[in-house]
Amino acid sequence: MRVLVLYDYPPSPAGLATQGSLLHKGLEEAGVEVHSAHFESAQEKEWYYRWFEPDVIVGVGYWGHAPYLVLHPQRYGVQPVPWLVGDGYLANYHEVLEALPLILVTSKWVKKVYTRDGLTGHNIEVLPVGCDTDAFVPRDKSDPKVAAVREALGVAPDQIMILTVGGDATSKGAQEVMQALALNDIKAPDWKYVCKVWPQPRTEQQNLIDLQLATQLGIEKNVVYTTNVISRNFMPYLLAACDIYASPSRLEGFGMIQVEANACGKPVIGIKAMGMLDTMVHGETAFLADIAQEIVLREAMVGDESGYESGHRVVFKKPRTADYRASVHDIADYLMDLMTNEPLRKKMGEAGRKRATENYDYRVVAKKFAEIVSDKLGIL
Repeated sequence: MRVLVLYDYPPSPAGLATQGSLLHKGLEEAGVEVHSAHFESAQEKEWYYRWFEPDVIVGVGYWGHAPYLVLHPQRYGVQPVPWLVGDGYLANYHEVLEALPLILVTSKWVKKVYTRDGLTGHNIEVLPVGCDTDAFVPRDKSDPKVAAVREALGVAPDQIMILTVGGDATSKGAQEVMQALALNDIKAPDWKYVCKVWPQPRTEQQNLIDLQLATQLGIEKNVVYTTNVISRNFMPYLLAACDIYASPSRLEGFGMIQVEANACGKPVIGIKAMGMLDTMVHGETAFLADIAQEIVLREAMVGDESGYESGHRVVFKKPRTADYRASVHDIADYLMDLMTNEPLRKKMGEAGRKRATENYDYRVVAKKFAEIVSDKLGIL
């Protein structure tokens, strides 16, 4: 089997790039002939089509990337297999996607979204995102590299560190976590809440709103927002530095960092919805808060990114859930359970590590990919 993987290549630290990079790594280690290219690089893709003659093109992205991941390979007679994440709803490219023999999605929830929005689902298979369980491993907080992370963040050795990581913190449920921490503050052990976000204009504005909320809640001295560009080399140590990884995301098609936190032996607080129903086991590897609210839309404005003209208005026949809000009271209860019970944190972390290794290791995912392609396309 000859495979060309299309993603944000060379890989940045972002989730989609990591998803593609780890698939490449797993296939290569399994002896598959594999190369990678940037999904938007028409010239480089055509170069690979001509001399490498791949059997299959795996494109990592969302449905709006169909021109790069599907239409371009088809133009040159090469078989595309898009590996798609969710993005709220499927607004375009229904006919293009429906005609494919195989589409990969990252979770059962993403498949549900695509079928809700008009695809039959007959050609959709679930392939989870891989995790490098050799890099993301349990580490003692006395490890100098881990201790240095906590020190740099202003977290004392005896403080409970709760961590949220994302492009922004709000979409990962940070506001709900802060409200929960405020409910627990007086009765909880000494704690620090760290939000690691990606530097971008949107994030800067959202950070100010989040920090204003922390001030209103009276917990601003215990909340740390850090906005830096970091590499994948740093992430295992950042996760190892925390005691609890809290990310009851408002929209989550898979939850890669939750899986990485589990791989590092950390218990997770999430939401009982979306991709986390696949990746987390409530009460065993994570505590999943109930849904308190669904944000529902009746219409949306889309544009070039969706294959429409700018300002195109889409009116839904049925209102669509755009994102979710987790129960603050559930989060508060679960935080108290974990903050006051170190053996419970350890037990759930060990279970999370075992599940991540068995189900989401990048080699396991690469093997499953090869099995799906062989079964559905007859490519060996």
